[in-house]
Amino acid sequence: MNAAVLAIFSLSCFFVSYFFYSKFLAKKIFTLDSDIVTPAHEFKDGIDYVPTNKYVLFGHHFTSIAGAAPIVGPAIAVIWGWLPALLWVVFGTIFLGAVHDFGCLVISAKNKGHSIGDLTGRVIGKRARALFLTIIFFLTWIVIAVFAYIIATLFTQFPTTVLPVNIQIIIAVTIGIIIYKSRFGIIIPSIIALVVLYLFIYLGMYVPISLPAVVGSQVESWVVLLFVYAFIASVLPVWLLLQPRDFINSQQLLVGLGIMYLGLFIVHPPMVAPAINLEVEGGLPWFPFLFITIACGAISGFHGLVGSGTTSKQLNSLKDARMIGFGSMLGEGSLGLMSVIASTAGFATIAAWESHYSSWSAAGSMDAKMGAFVNGGAYFLKEGLMLPDGFGTTMIAVIVISFAATTLDTSTRIQRYITSELGEIYNIKILANRYVAAAIAAFTPLILIFGGEGLSWKRLWPIFGATNQMLAGLSLLVLTVYLYRKGRNILFTLIPLIFLIIMTSTAMILSLKDYIKSGNWVLSVLSMLLLAFSAWIILEAITVVRNLKKEDKSVDDLV
Repeated sequence: MNAAVLAIFSLSCFFVSYFFYSKFLAKKIFTLDSDIVTPAHEFKDGIDYVPTNKYVLFGHHFTSIAGAAPIVGPAIAVIWGWLPALLWVVFGTIFLGAVHDFGCLVISAKNKGHSIGDLTGRVIGKRARALFLTIIFFLTWIVIAVFAYIIATLFTQFPTTVLPVNIQIIIAVTIGIIIYKSRFGIIIPSIIALVVLYLFIYLGMYVPISLPAVVGSQVESWVVLLFVYAFIASVLPVWLLLQPRDFINSQQLLVGLGIMYLGLFIVHPPMVAPAINLEVEGGLPWFPFLFITIACGAISGFHGLVGSGTTSKQLNSLKDARMIGFGSMLGEGSLGLMSVIASTAGFATIAAWESHYSSWSAAGSMDAKMGAFVNGGAYFLKEGLMLPDGFGTTMIAVIVISFAATTLDTSTRIQRYITSELGEIYNIKILANRYVAAAIAAFTPLILIFGGEGLSWKRLWPIFGATNQMLAGLSLLVLTVYLYRKGRNILFTLIPLIFLIIMTSTAMILSLKDYIKSGNWVLSVLSMLLLAFSAWIILEAITVVRNLKKEDKSVDDLV
């Protein structure tokens, strides 16, 4: 099968869904109304609530959700063959992920920018809110640890990326000041920023930077520095670093994805990997683990946290939610699609692919996962556009690190919000202080990084995937109950909800058996708690719906 043909088919599906399906959802299901004053205007404070140009906000939201996960997940899942991975990325993105992201952003923007966890209390009940926020806290805790570890590993594996990635911070702060402290437009500064960034990518090839192993290994030393950076970034005004950096990253990804797809169309290589390869030595069964292995590339609970946690507080107009919520998820689906293709058509021969994916142990290291995408994408650039191999590798690695760093920034800020909300629930007033909450958010994940072999990233990734998808299912549950209370059609959220809860619960139960068998009691207890909390929330929601049948649903303080 020709990889270019598959790419054209998949991208066409995304294109059609945006211009037809998203418009249907906006008009009939989520009922966007431009007359509603968004939280960014109602609570404008110049720090968290900032009315933002929709293209800048698209960049922030897109880069916040499009971290390393939509690259890593598909690069793992192709071990079962490219066809199951591609189908889940394309149709999961359209009918699950984009609906979920769009809905979470809209419900938050309509209700004073409250997070999806906080809204659970109003939609379902106070007990459900506390349980939901606890699940969110655990997920975000894992996300911060995993993404910091990914960035640190890539800095160590590709030292040529250190200079351009860190220069990007200086560029972003400069642009933030130019845009928000003057009347200068965004287009020219952003183009200049992109040119400067690519210049430093070229320079980075000749100036590799390695960090001394001050704290344990070199990777662990990078992790400590990254957590210090995350703390600082999470308390700065969003316009100073987060928004401009995300806008630069969105342009960087669009350019990077664009030239990778261009290289793909020029080379039009065959999919050397098998279409279906369900029997893999020493591995997990494809069902249900395909649906949690490819998380952010199809649907992700973390996206709902971004949409309701930070993006809704910057939305200038409610009508912008369709482009930002639905459109950004399609962009992430395009990234996941490229990961599938690069990890299957980016190999010269079937023998080369099989040497990498012959068993779970062969493809099991993070170096292998990231390397499959980076080297596959660089192959398209080298063969199709004649770019130097070193430049292509560095450029793609910088894209991956930049997006992982954006996820780290945003998740730390979200964890700050969640920590404060939990402090409100349990009457711990000190957690209302943003510096205290930020310190808890940024530094407690060190426990997971330095907690010994039992909590290494290899052990965390499966529970990250399962928890992430479970949270997406619970967010769809909140959306479904919300739509039911509003008297709207619930099928477009209910069907994805049922599918996702079944897949994630089954995967988590199977993983729990392995944790118990291997004696990993920390992850065993965490898995049991997450399953119990999720079941409790579902039962609470069922009770609410049954009671609503006896009451007047029109009497509702939700917008």
